[in-house]
Amino acid sequence: MKELFSAAKDASYAIAVLPDAVRNHALRNVADAIEAQTDALLNANRADLDRMERSNPLYDRLMLSEGRLHGIAEDMRKVASLPSPVGRTLEERTLPNGLELRKVSVPFGVIGMIYEARPNVTFDVFSLCFKSGNACILKGGKDADNSNRAAIELIHGVLRDMGVPVAAATLLPSTHEATAELLGATGYVDLVIPRGGRRLIDFVRDNAKVPCIETGAGVVNTYFDRYGDLGIGRDIVNNAKTRRVSVCNALDCLIVHSERLNDLGELCAPLADSRVEILADDRAYSALEGKYPYLSRCNEDTFGTEFMDYRMSVKTVDGIEGALDHIRRFGSGHSESIITDNEENAALFQASVDAACVYINAPTSFTDGGQFGLGAEIGISTQKLGARGPMGLCEITSYKWLIKGQGQIRPA
Repeated sequence: MKELFSAAKDASYAIAVLPDAVRNHALRNVADAIEAQTDALLNANRADLDRMERSNPLYDRLMLSEGRLHGIAEDMRKVASLPSPVGRTLEERTLPNGLELRKVSVPFGVIGMIYEARPNVTFDVFSLCFKSGNACILKGGKDADNSNRAAIELIHGVLRDMGVPVAAATLLPSTHEATAELLGATGYVDLVIPRGGRRLIDFVRDNAKVPCIETGAGVVNTYFDRYGDLGIGRDIVNNAKTRRVSVCNALDCLIVHSERLNDLGELCAPLADSRVEILADDRAYSALEGKYPYLSRCNEDTFGTEFMDYRMSVKTVDGIEGALDHIRRFGSGHSESIITDNEENAALFQASVDAACVYINAPTSFTDGGQFGLGAEIGISTQKLGARGPMGLCEITSYKWLIKGQGQIRPA
């Protein structure tokens, strides 16, 4: 492992000084290769899919398709077209003694990524890291091992043809031992990012000896206010829940004002087309009984669960303060939304909710680096120190101070 880490560290020095035009050319070549080698990538992915039950919530995350690969390639081209995040002047001033100070953005160096059954992450992380002058060390899950190895082989082929060190993108074995080695790779790895469920994120945070950023775990709530528009609410709830149930921005809990319980059946009606099971509290259950076909009662473990499946809880509250209390207790700091036509309630919600992304009359499905205009994303940070929310190119750079003098010395 240390040989792999050392090679990645050496590669990070080489790609940090590559001209942006060379980085962009490499990314476009990888995008072209993805489309040219679609069949090979799908064959590798099929080998992974054959080992997973379709009922597994991770199945959708694991699955590649021709359309998804085309989208990955287009995202990579988008990243190539963005301005370089490296070498930006963030601050500049001259001190009274004549020293000229300039704060400029620079790559982190080597970024380690630990992720589960998401082969698209291999390409997304490579594109963002390479564009920002970082080398990446990838530790995928065993469920996606064939897909990840096919992806890294494709990337290495392009880099080798361009004379760029292939260690700029290093894939580790899909073992627990590799995870432990990566988390302890001080002196080689500058930052590690877990992207997956709560268990993975907690493990990385608790065991990493290198700096880490928490991303991914999303217990997402949407509050349908007393003043919410029913038509808008139907569309938002359905989109947030069913667009892709396995992603971290998918809706987990609908919070409804008690005065709108008579509208709850119509609000949830579109979910029945996707056979979404609703786990309702007592008041919501009574309002939905006989009006919604896939209905169950909630239990003490329902709220605070990231379902990653066609399941959703419903919580009844008597006002916006009840909604805020529920989010404070069960939210994960990822994304929260309010559906309301009351500007005072909307403002209170955005001011009071402690989350990376807080929406008014829009679904949480928009929490995505591509949707935010950042290109692809390396993850959704739910912490407050450093990056927060979708992490694009600028969020995976650091900075340094450049100082220019004319012989000044500091007084004793």
